[in-house]
Amino acid sequence: MPETKRHLELRTLLYLVLKRFADRHSIGSDQFVYWHASDPSRCVAPDAFVRLGTPDTPFRSWKTWERGAPELAVEIVSDSDAEPAPWAEKLARYHELGVVELVRFDPTAGEGERLRVWDRVDGDLVERDVEGDRAACDALDLYWVVAPAEGQPVALRLARDAAGRELLPTPTEAARAEAEARRMEAEARRAAERRIAELEAELRRRDGG
Repeated sequence: MPETKRHLELRTLLYLVLKRFADRHSIGSDQFVYWHASDPSRCVAPDAFVRLGTPDTPFRSWKTWERGAPELAVEIVSDSDAEPAPWAEKLARYHELGVVELVRFDPTAGEGERLRVWDRVDGDLVERDVEGDRAACDALDLYWVVAPAEGQPVALRLARDAAGRELLPTPTEAARAEAEARRMEAEARRAAERRIAELEAELRRRDGG
């Protein structure tokens, strides 16, 4: 099924945030990931995935027998896998692929039901107890939170703290924060220059007196 605009924007937001780790990890989004060299039908196309410890490079697809299996994969629910049966098939494929952490984000679900996480435990993918649309991202030593982002009322975000107060910024948010920091720095510099000018003027008056 074609990707909806909302799905595209949510996927892109997440990918751009993950790209900040590209100097240390390989980052993918919507590329096919293959794990069976003799059966190309055995594949998935995660909305985002991360292979730890390998700096990012351009790639058209990901073959685990060449690059290793991604430790982290994220699925943003779409119409094609919203129902239990398609998702069960997809979950089985991620189990076979060998991911360590699998995240499922449903932007249409109610509050507290949008985020599900599976961990690899003793060779199986076991669903984790998630409360309040927040969960640890063990793969990146961060936290998954559901929060607004760039016009989207709910989006899958990463944060440095469990409460989601220290969100990793999107590129737009980072640019806005940088511009605000430059503005405040310029204001502080102008205030300092005005103060210096006032002090110099006061010294001149005293010298003249």
